[in-house]
Amino acid sequence: MWYWIKTNRLIKLIFSNYVWDIPTVEKKVYLTFDDGPTPEITAWVLNQLKEFNAKATFFCIGENIQKYPEIFDSILTNGHTIGNHTFNHYNGWKTKTQDYIENTILCESVIQKSKANSAMLFRPPYGKIKRLQAKILLERGYKIIMWDVLSADFDHQISPENCLKNVIKNTQSGSIIVFHDSTKSFKNLAYTLPKFLAFLQQNNYVCEVIV
Repeated sequence: MWYWIKTNRLIKLIFSNYVWDIPTVEKKVYLTFDDGPTPEITAWVLNQLKEFNAKATFFCIGENIQKYPEIFDSILTNGHTIGNHTFNHYNGWKTKTQDYIENTILCESVIQKSKANSAMLFRPPYGKIKRLQAKILLERGYKIIMWDVLSADFDHQISPENCLKNVIKNTQSGSIIVFHDSTKSFKNLAYTLPKFLAFLQQNNYVCEVIV
């Protein structure tokens, strides 16, 4: 499995119509969590964020929102922002454009039923999206939110200690950082998130939502 921990600057330039970071002179970062809501794990994440007075953006799978509406509602009541991660976690590269857009709109409708006002943030699962798919979503008014730093918490080949190193070493003001509130990622997340939040607090970073 190959991926960038720190997104290459050239990639950011080539795909400049996507949001990779949010430049700022202030010490602000943007934590994001993909693939939830997930029983127990999302609640644990929310407790960690609350303990450190941190806000985050949750890119939710529509199917999981339908399965676990109370967990989804708890994300909103804790003051976090919601983004669209498709209804069925579709890989855009492997999905016909019409199917991909319809699946995204299905997730959008589920989010809007919850009265969440942030359904127009979108993150493609796996970071994989075709140019036409992106063009259509941008025309619908979406911001396509990618990332500056990938924690790689999903990768069972790396240790929790290296997961923590990934985010501490590469985070800077304006970074959008990816974690996953999923069962697959929890081993690395459980070790990394509390320590990373403590690091951010000790270094005077503020964690804010993406809007």
